[in-house]
Amino acid sequence: MSTAASPLLVPGAPAGPGDARARPRRKRRVHVAVISDVHLGTYGCHATELLRYLKSIRPQVLVLNGDIVDIWQFSKNYWPPAHMRVVRYLAGLAAKGTAIHYLTGNHDELLRKFAGLRLGQFRLDNKLVLDLPHGRTWLFHGDVFDLTMRHSRWLARLGGHGYDLLILLNRFVNYGLARLGRPRVALSKRVKERVKTAVAAVSNFEATAAEIAADNGYRYVACGHIHQPEIKALPTHNGEVVYLNSGDWVENLTALEYTSEAGWQLYYFNDDPRMQLAPDPEATDAAEELADANPAQLLEGLLAEFKLKA
Repeated sequence: MSTAASPLLVPGAPAGPGDARARPRRKRRVHVAVISDVHLGTYGCHATELLRYLKSIRPQVLVLNGDIVDIWQFSKNYWPPAHMRVVRYLAGLAAKGTAIHYLTGNHDELLRKFAGLRLGQFRLDNKLVLDLPHGRTWLFHGDVFDLTMRHSRWLARLGGHGYDLLILLNRFVNYGLARLGRPRVALSKRVKERVKTAVAAVSNFEATAAEIAADNGYRYVACGHIHQPEIKALPTHNGEVVYLNSGDWVENLTALEYTSEAGWQLYYFNDDPRMQLAPDPEATDAAEELADANPAQLLEGLLAEFKLKA
């Protein structure tokens, strides 16, 4: 599949954040926002927090860099309204003019057969190139570098289920710690940090992405997949490349943001004081409330939103 290229028209300077307690809260303008590894349909997904983040920004381009819906572990018995609200909000953004690029990952690999789909402002592809003032940026999920994915898919799927169980256990542990007034812990992060082979795999992943990006003349390469948010310059045989990783919305709750003034930066939900305030009770709109409707109504509503720009 050929690489899709998308020129970006950069608007003027972003508006300031304003008073965090003002209602309605002013949205931050970002030229590009990148999220990955949301894993909608699993217990570990922080859909409520993600929706709050999405509603706090006004992106010109939104890149969903793989594993947004976890088709591997999808179950009709677990699809909370909060997860549907994220889907509806994304559909609404596309209908209102935000360019949305959905890049496929390994947990939503079934969508790869539809690569090239265009529906209004919504695009489905396997990879993407953005021409930005700071340099061309190549974006893709990154699972192509994973030997387990390429040669032992059954093992990768088994690991995915085990990971989801660990995340569920983590939630129970954190609930108990909160009742005791103690800080939260991230079990999965601690496991990965203590396993030397996992650390080496991350390093190899980053180096491989940078080398291939340099060979193709890209200044930046942005991935997801490994749930490790990162921005760092890496030396390659063809010069320096800046490696970017958007992290995830299971453990880290992070995103990549780009503006012409600041370039690429990492966003941390848990470090954003605006996000730590109580949610605005007036922020829920009629579209979100439809997340509690029956499936037929939900589908009809989603199709109607997309048709606005189709």
